[in-house]
Amino acid sequence: MGYVSLRYKFQPTILVRLARRYTYQELSLNIWEVDKLILFIAFIIPGFVSIKSYELIHPNDDKDSSKRIIEAIAYSCMNYAFLGIPLYYLLKPDMLESLVAIWFISVFSLVIFPALLTLLFSWLRRLDIVQRNTPHPIKRPWDYVFQQRQWYWVIVELNDDKRIAGKYASDSFSSSYPAAEQIYLEECWHLADDDSFDKPRGGTAGILIASSQIKTIEFFIYDNGDSENEQE
Repeated sequence: MGYVSLRYKFQPTILVRLARRYTYQELSLNIWEVDKLILFIAFIIPGFVSIKSYELIHPNDDKDSSKRIIEAIAYSCMNYAFLGIPLYYLLKPDMLESLVAIWFISVFSLVIFPALLTLLFSWLRRLDIVQRNTPHPIKRPWDYVFQQRQWYWVIVELNDDKRIAGKYASDSFSSSYPAAEQIYLEECWHLADDDSFDKPRGGTAGILIASSQIKTIEFFIYDNGDSENEQE
C-alpha cells in the first residue's frame, strides 16, 4: 500500500513537469514563428513593393510564385545595399527608442525607398545612352504610343479595308500589356473625300475596336487650337 500511495503522490509532480515542458516548447515555437515573420517582412516586402511598382509602370507577364519570391529577395538585398549604412546606425539599441528611427525602418526602408528605387531604375532605362545597349522597357509599340498620353486624330483601317476615323483624347482609352490590344475612341467622325476629318457622326458616343479587327492605325496631330486648354 505504501508503494502505491507513493506512486500516486508523485503523479502531480510529473504532470507539472510535463506541463512546464510543453509550455516551454510552445513558447519556443512562437518565438521561432516571430523570427520567421520578421525575416519575411525584411526580405520579401521591399522586393514585393519594387516588383509591383515596376509592373505599374511597365506591365509584365504573370510569373510563377516561386520565381517571384526569388526576385523579391534579390530586390530586397539591393534595397539594403543602398540603406546599409543608415540602418546600421538606426538599429543600435539606443536609437530604436526614437520614433524617427522606427518610422525609417518600418515605413521608409520597407515601402517608400523600394518604390523610389524602382522609379529611378525605370527612368535610367529610358535614357538614350542606356537605350543604345539595352532593350526598351516597353515591350510593344502599342503601349509605347499610348503611354505618352497624347491626343490624336486617328484613322483605323480594319481587316476588311473599312476605315474608321475618330478622336482619341481625354475620354478615350487603350488597353495595356499583357491584355489584348483594344482601343476606345470617344468620338467617331466622318471622313471627307480628301481623307480630312469632316464632322462627328450624329449622336456618337465613341467606338470600341478590338485588335483582331485592326490592320493599321494612322495618327494625326490633334491641333484644333483648344487641345492645350482642354488638357490643362
